[in-house]
Amino acid sequence: MVTVESATPADADAVADLWVELARDQRRHGSHLRADANRDTVRRSLAEHAADGGLLVARDDGLVGFVCFRIERGPLVQDCTRGVVRDLYVRAGRRGERVGTQLLDAAEAALDDRGVDTVAVEALAPNEDAVRFYERQGYRPHRIEFEREVENDKRPHGDR
Repeated sequence: MVTVESATPADADAVADLWVELARDQRRHGSHLRADANRDTVRRSLAEHAADGGLLVARDDGLVGFVCFRIERGPLVQDCTRGVVRDLYVRAGRRGERVGTQLLDAAEAALDDRGVDTVAVEALAPNEDAVRFYERQGYRPHRIEFEREVENDKRPHGDR
């Protein structure tokens, strides 16, 4: 049976391993993040999220997933307080067991307890499974980001 609970800073290494799995998987959807090169930076960030109560983990015999979340902060005044859910991940062999739903529900509840008015999530456009998951949870597109490669002397357009 899977339980969702707040992570502790001691969970940061194990969750960082899951984040590396996530980042490797997201490369096939066009992510530019380099999984292994970012592990240490992500581990430190995850420990901070855990200390701030913004990291939840799903466990049974071991970690099967995690979610990071925070209240959006910045210099610009907005007409609502937004919670942001980042890096929701469930191990491939455990998908379809509603673990992602449990993690998202718990993150939304924690953000609601902190007074947010709305919750934002992010998915890479080609990741149709993630897009469908969030749509089933009631999320709708809010902002669309576009990207293109820049042609320059070092790299002609379209050259990778």
